[in-house]
Order: sequence, then structure tokens, then C-alpha cells
Amino acid sequence: MKIGVIGLGIIGDIWSGHYQEAGLLVGTWNRTAKPDAPQWMDSPEAVAMAADVVQIVVADPPAVESILTQILPALGAGKIVVQSSTIDPASSDKFKAMVTATGARYLEAPFTGSKPAAEVKQTVFYLGGDAGLIAELEPLLRTISSVRFHIGDNEQACTLKLAMNLNISAQMQALCEALTMVRRAGVSDEVFFSALGKNASCSGVTKLKEPKLREADYTPQFSVKHMLKDMRLASRINGCEDFPVLDIVRDRLAQADRAGYADEDFAALMKLFE
Repeated sequence: MKIGVIGLGIIGDIWSGHYQEAGLLVGTWNRTAKPDAPQWMDSPEAVAMAADVVQIVVADPPAVESILTQILPALGAGKIVVQSSTIDPASSDKFKAMVTATGARYLEAPFTGSKPAAEVKQTVFYLGGDAGLIAELEPLLRTISSVRFHIGDNEQACTLKLAMNLNISAQMQALCEALTMVRRAGVSDEVFFSALGKNASCSGVTKLKEPKLREADYTPQFSVKHMLKDMRLASRINGCEDFPVLDIVRDRLAQADRAGYADEDFAALMKLFE
């Protein structure tokens, strides 16, 4: 099967390169034109017509809906849409209905792993949909990822992805507070991170973001604006109205956004203390 990628942000751009190297890519498109991208086409419809599988990785539910509205005429039996943007469960249900009404098939496929993971094909997918379809897509998704979890249905995959980002955001906020506390006490970053490395609270987030915090390098691996979008989506899930940590990290990300840090890495939460 041949694939087309719609959405050439930080991750989509990297994935399209991996697919191209594997000889699987037949089309790419991005809202902001990138004619130098591999297999560039002039419209999302052209990508959908050329590809057996269309993978969408864009910013938010409105962007996904805009893409789907454009490509629906090119879908039908034999086509598959792999939706890899981080969206909410209700939007996923809507988009699945739009796609399957054409006779095409739909897989919810959010992922974890920011730019460094994508570059070395260590993306992890949370897949929601039919087990047979997942097995059919295994050779394609294996090209860009290390692990593919079958979570359940499309709504469950979306929910798990947002839950993971809540956990990551909470850890980032706590790490910024802890580092600020010891800096104000005159403890060096070297001592703090050496001690944290031997503490039970040391995590993947710690290891990934330590260089950024020590060097005040907020080049985006995952931006403030995208994490804020995810926390807003998480806040709208039924049953999550009384989550105090979710409320706090959403509000802190919103402060960072208002302060002008929207396009910086979400480790820029640290800048709110400076």
C-alpha cells in the first residue's frame, strides 16, 4: 500500500521523509505550501486520489474537519484514512462517520514521542479501531514507529492520548517549580539534576527536558500552543470537570501563550518564573 501525508509540521515532515526513504510515499500536502517536500502535490484532494492510505497530522479538530471536507470526494471503497492529529473523542466520532459514509475505512491513530523520537523512528502509536485494519496497516506504521498499541475503539484512543499529555504537562509544571525552588535557594542545576537522577520522581520528561531547562533553549519539540490545545480538549471530556491539576496546567499554558511563548517548547513554562 502507498501512503500520502497531509500536514507537514514538525512530525509530519519527518514521517514523510521516512516514508519516502522506504519507497511508500506518493503524496504530501500542507496548508502553508512546501513545494520542496517529497512528493509534493498542489491539493489534499490530489494526495487522497493518489494514495491508498491518507495520514492526517494537523493542529486541531477544525483543521482535521477542513481537510476531510476537501478530500471526501476522493475517498471511497479501498481508501483508508489514518487520523493522527490529537483530537477529542466527540470529534473522532464525527470524522469517522464522515469517512465511512464514503465507503472508506478510518483508524484513529494519535501518537506520543516528539521530534527527537520521530527522527529515529521511535514514535509510539495509540490505535483505535478494527483489529483487522490495524493488522493491515502494520507494515506502513512500523516504518515510522517503534510500538503500536491497540487501545480499543476510536474514542478510547483519543482519551488515552489526552490523558498522557495531561500527565506530561503536570510533570513539566512540577519540574519547573522544583527547579525554581532550588535555584532561589542557591543550589546549582548540576546538583539538582544529579540528585533528581537518583530520585523516584525522575522520568522520561525529566531526561528529555533537562537540557532545555539548563540551557534555556525553548526551540520547540512540542509547542506551548499545541499542548494548550490538548489540555483544553481534555477539559471538555465528560467526567473531567473536577480535575484540579488539569485546570492548573491548562491555565499555566494559557499564561505562557499570552506571554508570547506559543511557538516555543512547552518547557517554556519555566519562563513564567523568571
